[in-house]
Formats: sequence, C-alpha cells, structure tokens
Amino acid sequence: MKVGVFVGSFDPVHTGHVNIMRYLIDEKIVDQVIVIATGNYWHKQNITDLKVRLEMLDLIKRDKIIIDHEHNNLTYTYQVLEALEREMPKDELYLVIGADNANTLYKWKCYDKIIKHGIIVVGRDNIKITLKTNKLIIIDKNFGNISSTKIRNNPDDFKVYLDDSVHNYIKRNKLYGYK
Repeated sequence: MKVGVFVGSFDPVHTGHVNIMRYLIDEKIVDQVIVIATGNYWHKQNITDLKVRLEMLDLIKRDKIIIDHEHNNLTYTYQVLEALEREMPKDELYLVIGADNANTLYKWKCYDKIIKHGIIVVGRDNIKITLKTNKLIIIDKNFGNISSTKIRNNPDDFKVYLDDSVHNYIKRNKLYGYK
C-alpha cells in the first residue's frame, strides 16, 4: 500500500491541506494519507497547543485520511518516517511536502534517511523544483494561495478557507484572537 505522510503544524488545518489530501487519494497517487501534527516543531515559535491542533484535525478526518496521535512529539521528519517504517514495514511511504520545502530538503536532519522514501512535492507559487530522488512525484496543481499564518492573523476574513467545523471550533475556543 502507498501511504502519504503529511507532516506539519496544521495551525490551523485549512482547505488547502484538505484538498491536497483528497487529491492524493482521489487520483490514486496514494491509498491513504497519515496526517501528523508536529508537537516539537524545531523552527516554529508560539505554536498552538498540540491537543488543540489534533482536535481540529480530527474534524476533517475521512475515510483514508488518518489523523496520527502517536508520533507527534518526534522532533525530526526522519524520525517520523523511521517509526512508521517499523510499524508498517510492508507499506511504501511517501513524504508529502510543498515546493517551498523541496529545494531545501537536503538541509534537513538526516536527509539521506528521508529520501530513501518516496517524496511527493506539491507545487506552490511557481517554484521550480530542483530536488532529485529516485521516487519523486511532483503535483503541479494549484490548491489555493492560503497559509495558516494568514488565517491565524484574521480567521474571519479567511474563514472561506476553513471547514465549517474547524471555523466553529476556532470561534468556540476563542483561538487566534476571537473574544
């Protein structure tokens, strides 16, 4: 089975994320997507509590979109992939990343352990992909020009990019400036 591994902060999860997941499944690029919200994001500050982000992710889970609650506190992506590889030895893992990360992937901790798995690069902002690996899939499709940062800064202006259940969760829990 081909498994997409989508790792990120998902602070909050938005329709761009969800559309990518659905596309990968609908187009049979992967059989399922495992979504892993990072607890210890080594380069991000002031991230919303992991429990809250997981609760928002649980609102968008669907058949073949699995929200992982076990590997969130692994610091580096290679650690996530190694753990999943041990638990799912018969499955073929594909790390899902944006084009903005693809060209700097070689700088990531234990790059050699990451690229032994497949890599799915989702195009973004007309970035030319220079990454070369044996199992590289490039998705050249626009999934919307939205970022979690824009949503955090003004969730009402960008609520069109949120699943209704996620937007209601944000309002109910007074996240991102709601009072």
